Parts: sequence; structure tokens; C-alpha cells
Amino acid sequence: MTVLADRPVAHEHEHEHEHHEGPTGLLKWLTSTDHKLIGMNYMVTSLVMFFLAGLMALALRAQLATPNSSLLSFQAYNALFTMHGSLMLYLFAGPFAFGGLANYILPLQIGAPDMAFPRLNALSYWLYLSGSITMLLGFLVAGGAAAYGWVAYAPLSLVQFAPGSAPDLWILGIALTGFSAIFTAVNLVTTTFYLRAPGMTMFRLPIFTWNMLVTAILILIAFPILTAAMVLLFADRHFGTHIYSTAGGGSPILYQNLFWFFGHPEVYILALPYFGIVTDVIPVFSKKPLFGYKGMVFATMAIAALSTGVWAHHMFTTGVVLLPFFSLLSLLIAVPTGIKFFNWIGTMWRGQLTFTTPMLFCIGFLFAFLMGGLTGVMLASPPIDFATHDTYFVVAHFHQVLFGTAVYAGFAGLYYWYPKFYGRMYREWMGKTHFWLLTIGFWVTFIPQYVLGLWGMPRRVASYPANLGWQTLNVVSTVGAFIIGISFVFLLANFWVSWRKPIPAGDNPWDAHTLEWFATSPPVHHNFEKLPPIRSERPVWDYHHPDDLTITHGGAGANGKGHDHLAGAATVADAGDKA
Repeated sequence: MTVLADRPVAHEHEHEHEHHEGPTGLLKWLTSTDHKLIGMNYMVTSLVMFFLAGLMALALRAQLATPNSSLLSFQAYNALFTMHGSLMLYLFAGPFAFGGLANYILPLQIGAPDMAFPRLNALSYWLYLSGSITMLLGFLVAGGAAAYGWVAYAPLSLVQFAPGSAPDLWILGIALTGFSAIFTAVNLVTTTFYLRAPGMTMFRLPIFTWNMLVTAILILIAFPILTAAMVLLFADRHFGTHIYSTAGGGSPILYQNLFWFFGHPEVYILALPYFGIVTDVIPVFSKKPLFGYKGMVFATMAIAALSTGVWAHHMFTTGVVLLPFFSLLSLLIAVPTGIKFFNWIGTMWRGQLTFTTPMLFCIGFLFAFLMGGLTGVMLASPPIDFATHDTYFVVAHFHQVLFGTAVYAGFAGLYYWYPKFYGRMYREWMGKTHFWLLTIGFWVTFIPQYVLGLWGMPRRVASYPANLGWQTLNVVSTVGAFIIGISFVFLLANFWVSWRKPIPAGDNPWDAHTLEWFATSPPVHHNFEKLPPIRSERPVWDYHHPDDLTITHGGAGANGKGHDHLAGAATVADAGDKA
């Protein structure tokens, strides 16, 4: 007989007290330290940033649809271009997954009652919100928002070329959101190591949790470098230090080294959480255990380690980096990523596939990221990089990588966990309409940009002559961008309808595997009253399917060996081994 473990962190009378006392409404939102509410705050705020950045992208594409367009001034175009990239990368892609989904889901997946440092967790969100508002305030000051690109290369970001207070607001926004990420990383690392439930050994952690742990360690390595680069840039702008200015003996290349030492790990800081989402979702809708569990874990570690050593592949054309070394490392990082692809496909192979909205978004991610990854391998070759550097080929590659992760995999996670967040189901047909419109728009937008790049169209330009033959492909790309915009109308309408006319979801509508699906939907304040025995990386599946003898112990898919499900006969004492 399966025995449920008492929750080790709170008793029923405590839980009742928390439910019937304390602030409600706006005061609860302002003062809560509950990881679920903080995670939801992150997700809502980051989605607002996503939609603002999307509107900016539509304005940019409208400008480029015709040659010599005067829809936007060059200054306005540069400001929208800078803020579009900044919002998407700094204020949406990372905070949505690492601040939002990780905050909400990770404690549930490891059986914890909350994050290790709840007040620090709340501070992290308020720093993120403050940084986001600070950056956007640039639109309200004289001269408009920062307009030197989201990478803020010196000398373009020095005071001679970027006067006014908007660039300073941008720098301060980056610093505030950077501290937010660092504090969240400390919290996630501590929570994962010290608050796991009995039986939740390291190699029984869900891959989503593993990826968030590795991402948190990468953030602790990379984000202090970005903060240092911003401090030095601010000093150059206001204190006459000439760190990046050649006029005083400084070096602009130093800024590039500092920024990309953050910026290339940042690519995987943005990608790895979304890899974790896909790795959690695909087994559920394939009705199979994950193929190659330990292979996935070690591939994630390999990607993280290699990502700290390949920053200079963004600097091939500067002439100051060792091309063979950085080219080799850039090619090598494709190997662990390829392992992940084989394991995702292996998980689906001969599975009982169910093409729900989350699964469709995962499949869309596989195609999008594959294209982005293959073009990334091409750009790791210095001759190809020289030919395509600063062209729309790089723009298309970059968007296929980031759009494939943060948008496809991000919305796979949003649809997958939506029933857990709210205890109600969305409308499946509207979710699938969202997916198909998004997919059509995605490929129509970015495939023409590869061709434009090969034809020589430079990136970061607001206008182009009519006699170069670029207009047709730019019109096609712009049409695709507006199709993407229309697709999100169905997302918002779907959530509105589900809220107005709720369909109860139950605690585990997907028959999912990991521990968050054992909690109520939505979870109670301290997450669990009881916990199932944890005998594998699929404890909820074990509990609901005690007679299933599928080999699911961590690493079974990687080496073909493992332990049978014994959850049906497990006791609390049996599950009490801690890593």
C-alpha cells in the first residue's frame, strides 16, 4: 500500500491560519513573500514587457517595408530598436522563465514549502520592476530613449555620442535588473540544495529544476561582469575616466570583452530554462519516461561550462581575438545541444503522442531552434562570419534562437502550467490557433531575412535605396511580423474566456509526472499537505500508476539500466534517503 509522507514544513493549523488571516487584494500583492505570487508577478510584468517590445518591432518592420521610408525618424528608429532588444532580452526572456516560472514551479517540483529566502525573493521582484520602469522612463526625457543599440557598444554609448539622461536611465535599469537576477540565483541555488523533500535526490530532480540550477550558477558568474561593465561606462560618461575612450588611453574593445563575457553565457542563461520546459513537457504528452535523463543533465552542465569560453566569437571581425580557438569552442558547444535534440526525439519515438497546445509549441521549438542552431554553427566559421557580420543573416539567426526558446518553449510552459496556476483549463482550439498563426508568421518573418543578409542588407539601418531589390523580401518579412502580432490576440482572448467561463482542470489534468502536479490547483499557501514517496524522477506518475513497471529511475534512458517502479510498495522510511 502506498503511504503518503506528512509535509515536513507546516501543519494543518498553520495552513488554516495563513488562509484566514493576513492581507488581501492590493496589500497582499505589495507585501507577499509567497513564491507563487512573486512568480506570477514576474510572469505578468515580463509579458507586459514582451507585448511592448512586440509593438516596437511592428513599428520597425513597418518602417522597413518600403525604401526611403519616413514613417520614423532615424533617431526614433534607433531608440525603438534599442528598447525592443533591451525589453526582449533583459526584461522578458530571462525574467519570464528565471523569475516567473522558476519562482512558481521549482519549489513545487522539489517538494519545498517556499523559497529559501522569501524576503530576498520579494526584493528581487521589486528590483526587477523598478529596473524595468527606470529603463522605460527614457521615453519621457528630453531626446527620447537610449538609441545606441541593446549592446551599448562604446564609444556609441559615451556621452559625446549619447548625451542626455536617457542612456543613464538605461544603465541604471540594467544594474537594477542585474541585481534582481543575482539575488534570485542565490535563492534558487540554496532552495534546490537545501529544501528538497525526503527522497528527492539530485538525480531525481526534474530536468526543469536541473536547468534552473545550472542557469543560476551561470548568472552568478556572468551578471557581476555586466554590472562592472555598466559601472565603468557610467564612470566614463560622468567622471572623465576614459576607460573605454581612446582619447584618454582607454580601449573600446575592453567594453566588448566585458559585455560578451556576460553576453554569451547570457544566450544560454536565456536558453537553458526553456530547454528545461521542453524536457518536462515532451515526456508527458509522449506517455513515456524521458529518454537519457543523465545525458540531459550532463549535456546541460557541458553547455554551461563551454558557454563561458566562447564569448569572443562575437568579436571575430575586431582582429584582436584568436580565431581558431574561439571557432573550435563555438563548434564544440553544438555537441551537447545535439545530445538534447536526440533525447527529445528519442522520448517521442514510439510514444503515444498527444498533440495538445503545449506539445505543439514544443515541436515548434524543435524546428525553430534547429534552424537557429545550424546557422549558429555556420557563423562559428570565421570566413562565413566575416561575410555575414552585421547583416540581416545574423538578425535572422539571433531571432530564430531566441524566439525559438523564449517564445515557443516559453508559451509551451505557460499553456502547460496554466491549469496549475488557476485551476481551470484554457480553450484548446484557441491555443492551437495561436500556435499555427505564430508558426506561419515566424517562418514568413525570418526566412526572408536570411536571404536579405546574404544579399548584403546591413542590420541596424532605418532606410535603404529602392534600386537594391530588397523591398519585396522586406514586405514579406513585415507581413509575417504582423501575423505574429495577430496570433497573440488569440492568447489574450483565450485567457479572458477561460477566466470568464471557467472549466475546472483538476489537480493533474495531463496525468503529468513531476511533483507540482501532486499539489492542488492552484496550490495552497505552503504548497503541500502530503507528499508521495519519491522513488524516481516521476513521483506523481509512480503514485498514480503503481503497477507500471516502466524503468524510470534517473539515468535509465542514458545507459539502458535502472530500477523498476516500486512506488506501490514504498513507505515513508524507504523514501527518506536524502542526497
